[in-house]
Amino acid sequence: MEKDADGFYSPAAPGISGQKEQPAEEADDATDLIKSSFEVSVTLADQQADPNSPLYSAKTFEQLGLHADLLKGIYDMGFSKPSKIQERALPLLLSNPPTNMIGQSQSGTGKTAAFVLTMLSRVDFTKNKTQALCLAPSRELARQIMSVVVAMGKFTPVQTEYAIKDSLPKGASRVSAQVVVGTPGTMTDLIRRKVIDVSEVKVFVLDEADNMLDQDGLGDQTLRVKNMLPRTGVQIILFSATFPDHVRTFAAKFAPSANKIELQKNDLTVDNIHQFYLDCKNEEHKYDVLVSLYELLTIGQSIIFCQHRHTADRIAQRMTLEGHKVASLHGAKDASERDSIIDSFREGREKVLITTNVIARGIDILQVNMVVNYDLPLLNERDNWGNKSDARPDIETYIHRIGRTGRFGRKGISINFVHDKGTWAHMEQIESATGKHIQRIGTNDLDEMESK
Repeated sequence: MEKDADGFYSPAAPGISGQKEQPAEEADDATDLIKSSFEVSVTLADQQADPNSPLYSAKTFEQLGLHADLLKGIYDMGFSKPSKIQERALPLLLSNPPTNMIGQSQSGTGKTAAFVLTMLSRVDFTKNKTQALCLAPSRELARQIMSVVVAMGKFTPVQTEYAIKDSLPKGASRVSAQVVVGTPGTMTDLIRRKVIDVSEVKVFVLDEADNMLDQDGLGDQTLRVKNMLPRTGVQIILFSATFPDHVRTFAAKFAPSANKIELQKNDLTVDNIHQFYLDCKNEEHKYDVLVSLYELLTIGQSIIFCQHRHTADRIAQRMTLEGHKVASLHGAKDASERDSIIDSFREGREKVLITTNVIARGIDILQVNMVVNYDLPLLNERDNWGNKSDARPDIETYIHRIGRTGRFGRKGISINFVHDKGTWAHMEQIESATGKHIQRIGTNDLDEMESK
């Protein structure tokens, strides 16, 4: 079969129908999943599928016909019943013959558990062959997904392995683990070198799929992984909190004939995050304000997002010299250092993490109650002449960044730093695109901020 212009071997998705929408409220179970009144829209690829069938949604995990060892793992993790997204997605994900799925749901609605359960359900534990692959855009997210695989598979004999930089012992010639979780570049390399044999892969999952299909580099590598998999019999599952229109079209081709579950667009920013902005005088004043915020930042845990690695490092060095305890994390740090920094932050040993977009997506750290956009996320940062005049805000990344707080229905705060006409215009564009008011706080009145 020939590749088309987009590099695909598989045909484009045929016409899709059978859509049915209904309001949904998330389960108020032991997982403390987010309670919300957003609409869950389900589009069925199979025109014969019956939305009124009892299998169309599952109110209990028992209804799904799962292996007893998997049920045991689910309950051991504290899940008591499926969340609304799981309720609708799992019967479709677990149906036979397997069907592709494109799922869009807010962070904190149980999507990781849904695709991990699907991977584990498809694995034949008697075979020491790789049968499920999962790709994530960052090392940090891959490690978080693997922690869910290990917890859910606790009572099964599942074998797991990472495909992330420096994860395999030197000289390893073969991976036989049934579930492999990794990042696109390392996964491509291991498959190409035949360290991972993909001949029996049944499930291929992309988490934060819009980022994986759209981003320079990741998109090509992700497509390479897909094109090295068996031509037939692989269930493709794409999940993300956001899907811009141009990526949605590409996703439909990447996962042909997929069932689709999605939230309505206006439900993307969560209402339980209070958004503020600080009007700073200039770039240097931003730093002074950040330092004066330190006591507020350490009440719980905070993540400070910068546009560049050198900014994150510079702020961390200056704050550390002034006696403040902070850590910085970005892609230029080596693998073991990144692992130890994120683990330390997860365990609460660090209160303030200064980072780039490397952990803007999918990372769950419940204690994070404040996100600071020291730099607003931008697209097209420079034109051909090196000017920043055509920069515009990256709305999807903004939504993901502030979504690191207010997890699972908790309250959260996000603070944007604005320091000139350009950043002011960018913030107004974000406000307009999300339809959410961003409230001003005077930089000379931090008592006011603390009370808010």
